[in-house]
Amino acid sequence: MAGRLTGMTIAILATDGFEQSELLKPREALAHAGADTVVISPKDGEIRGWNMKDWGDSVAVDQTLAEANADRFDALLLPGGVISPDHLRMDPAAVAFVKAFFDADKPVAAICHGPWTVINAGGAKGRRMTSWPSLQMDLRNAGADWVDEETVTDGNLLTSRKPDDIPAFNMAMITLFTEKGAIAHQAM
Repeated sequence: MAGRLTGMTIAILATDGFEQSELLKPREALAHAGADTVVISPKDGEIRGWNMKDWGDSVAVDQTLAEANADRFDALLLPGGVISPDHLRMDPAAVAFVKAFFDADKPVAAICHGPWTVINAGGAKGRRMTSWPSLQMDLRNAGADWVDEETVTDGNLLTSRKPDDIPAFNMAMITLFTEKGAIAHQAM
């Protein structure tokens, strides 16, 4: 995987309450594959992770949402956790940021509760998707075909269920970002 994403810049959209492993481990995999990652949040400074059952480590915010422009990124990662995606899906600027990736047909990877923001951005309708099980009805009500699988790639969208699926999610994310990134760079 090393070097496959060299030259790509990946946005990671999160706020306080992101599931720690679902941001840190995919970010590490992206860096190992050569990508530059930029943590974007509605707030500046640091955001605090949630580590399964309690508050976890903090992560530095590289850009605030107000400063971020989706045009400058090759792909988007939406970590899960309950708190962060719930706040992001209610933030019009966050929803617009995510929608911009779908409008530009750029790859998006969402794990666990991350698909909540995909729903609000209009990216779920007609898609085959997975998520944390409690989102099943939300996704179906948004017009998605929900399935209980480790990872699901539908066009430019990758979804996954939970922290246990991170190894498979990371592999599928690198593959999607490599394929879609190569197509986007050819179009330039």
